[in-house]
Amino acid sequence: MKYYIGIDIGGTNLSTGVVDENCNIIGRSRIKTDKTRPYEEVIKDIIASVGLAVEDARIEMDDVRWIGAGCPGTCNAETGIVEYANNLGWNNVPLLSDIENACGKKTYIDNDANAAAFGEYLAGAAKGAKNAVIITLGTGVGAGIIINGRIFSGTNFAGGEIGHTVIVLDGYPCTCGRKGCFEVYASATGLIRMTREAIEQHPGGKLHQLVEADGRVSARTAFNAAKMMDDIGQAVVDRYIRALACGITNTINIFQPDILCIGGGVCNEGDNLLNPLKKLVAEQVYSKNSTKNTEICICSLGNDAGIIGASMLGKSAEGGIIKSVLDKITP
Repeated sequence: MKYYIGIDIGGTNLSTGVVDENCNIIGRSRIKTDKTRPYEEVIKDIIASVGLAVEDARIEMDDVRWIGAGCPGTCNAETGIVEYANNLGWNNVPLLSDIENACGKKTYIDNDANAAAFGEYLAGAAKGAKNAVIITLGTGVGAGIIINGRIFSGTNFAGGEIGHTVIVLDGYPCTCGRKGCFEVYASATGLIRMTREAIEQHPGGKLHQLVEADGRVSARTAFNAAKMMDDIGQAVVDRYIRALACGITNTINIFQPDILCIGGGVCNEGDNLLNPLKKLVAEQVYSKNSTKNTEICICSLGNDAGIIGASMLGKSAEGGIIKSVLDKITP
């Protein structure tokens, strides 16, 4: 059996795994990123994490076919350069060649959201689809687009930035410089902002009481208040889901994928989020009268998606996931 190594580079942790042909993680390592350090120090830990994962898997490096790394920012898969990763402070760093030279294995790199999306496509909620979009609702809104089994990155490897499409003209400012971006309203950060605004407008209500008990405002605060039949909490939840439905409807109208999966901590709300979201999208989507509509579901792999997807980046780079390849990597 051949094995693959996937590296998920995050601002907090470097998570590395050895993945078998059936997309099972058989060995792991995890190291704190400490993004305040220069690239030259972080890359040493990335390389060390590979050796630790191989050791944990109890295999030899000779058994590894290739290495894949998912990294935040703009990752040029052709040159192997991470052109810009703002949350790591990296500019034009030779990530691919540094890993390849140190480990002696063919290496692939891509954006971390693309890698996570590929993982869900191969082994998670989007498995079996031909075309899929995976959206992650976190600090921002990340997305990965799979078309005919290949990751879509655009001509400049910065494609798929669904979070930076505008859903409210002249709305709240976004970190990208635009106003009214999908990310500003549909991220966990956006939900927290909406909750804080509601607390300011309605001091002393149920939301305020929950925050005093928890010690902070979280993405769960408004949902928890809504479960307690609080009208203000429910209004925040409704506003958030309307914004999420708008961006998802736009995405479906553009790509018409077989499946659209959403992930991130907000999705722990399950049907309280998914059912009203599906209803709103069904009412708004252009293809509502089609015999085949996009399925909307919640991602299933959690944090493992990035490792699995990164480990299989070679599959996308080598021509996509056609049936014969799927047969080889599916149990």
